[in-house]
Amino acid sequence: MNRHARRQYIELIGRDHYLESMEDRLTYAYDASGGQCLPEAVVFPENVAQVSELLSISNTYRTPVVPRGAGSGLTGGSVPLTGGIVMAMDRFNRIIAVDTDNLQAIVEPGVVTSRLHAAVEAQGLFYPPDPASMDFSSIGGNIAENAGGMRAVKYGVTKDFVMGLEVVLANGEVIHTGSRCVKDVVGYDLTRLFVGSEGTLGVITRAILKLLPLPEGKQTLMATFDSIGRAAGTVADIIKKGIIPTTLEFMDRHCIRAVAQYRNPGLPTGAGALLLIEVDGKRREIETDLDRVRKVCEANGALAIQVAKEKTGQEELWRSRRSVHAALTQLRPNWEEEDISVPIARIPEMVHMLEEIGRQLNVLVVSFGHAGDGNIHVSIAARDKNTPPENMRRAREAILKATVALEGRIAAEHGIGFVKRNQIGWNLDENTLALMQRLKRFLDPNGILNPGKMFPSTITCGSQIQP
Repeated sequence: MNRHARRQYIELIGRDHYLESMEDRLTYAYDASGGQCLPEAVVFPENVAQVSELLSISNTYRTPVVPRGAGSGLTGGSVPLTGGIVMAMDRFNRIIAVDTDNLQAIVEPGVVTSRLHAAVEAQGLFYPPDPASMDFSSIGGNIAENAGGMRAVKYGVTKDFVMGLEVVLANGEVIHTGSRCVKDVVGYDLTRLFVGSEGTLGVITRAILKLLPLPEGKQTLMATFDSIGRAAGTVADIIKKGIIPTTLEFMDRHCIRAVAQYRNPGLPTGAGALLLIEVDGKRREIETDLDRVRKVCEANGALAIQVAKEKTGQEELWRSRRSVHAALTQLRPNWEEEDISVPIARIPEMVHMLEEIGRQLNVLVVSFGHAGDGNIHVSIAARDKNTPPENMRRAREAILKATVALEGRIAAEHGIGFVKRNQIGWNLDENTLALMQRLKRFLDPNGILNPGKMFPSTITCGSQIQP
């Protein structure tokens, strides 16, 4: 690192908030993707003025800057590929306001998502985005990745609840996008530009979030089926009937057995698949909607249907769903993850193709996720010792290509990062991708913001961790 830049960083934020020991750098070298690259230092700004000056210094000396929330991303978004500094947003942890009159919250990016949920629900309000990582992921990371969650089928994803942002650009300029008004067509919609930009265009320092009234009640239904194909067909039929549940999740037989062994022995281990369906809203409407869902499940050959009306039973079912990733380690210690989406009506075809890919390549392909919005999480592992290592790579490539063939997207809610950067052109035509790259160069001409992410690149880890 340039010695002048280092001196200015320390003078600006203080020695206590500038870390450069090997132990500290190791702590911020990775995220949940498994990628590991050492930064040269880690900085902890406290306010927007410090973020602005840190970026101005970095831009002057061409020092790479990687914004970091909780480090829970699965595609390497916060891995510092080219060294430089990791800008950890831990100190931006205030819920500035919960506005019950206008149904809004103003928050800093370091606020943990579940903490915001609790704060607004205590005032009878509701922030719907609920990524599986909500107990430790941050709002800033959710915005940077456009996180979804189980309730997206009814309520939408993070971008649908971001009304405005305060963002610091690569040169240190501070801009404000959107507003607190529900209707606002003053200028370009820059808010949507920054949501999902993975820290490549600017650093988010404040967000205005839309809230909703807290639903009066909810009930959860679990339906089991003899095959994943029947469960997938049921999902398509539920949506076709015009029923929009709050959540519509599925787990295949491998997930069921793993979770049953891991934490919930009451799950039906003999089933080929299960659906978890939640309905919320006014109490008088819930029974009607749930009855409609039950009839569709029965028409599709459900083996059993169980309704959890009380909070305790509901929470147990959802804890089981959220524990899938951890539970799968009971089957295999190492998994590779994919996060795809397809049009809802094509879920049955996608599930069939996943099974075929697994059979052809002797790879264990496990699927679960947010079936109600077409988002399928796929976990891949060697089926046995006869599976060639090369088959894992081939399986991942086959899954993404099958997704594209069904008009799907290679990333649904986990982002592109560096894991899928060289496949982004599978979904985007040449002119569209080129426009995105021009926008990146315009806002970050020196390429200091999160280098090597999102767009095709040969950049590899500049400072690898030695075993």
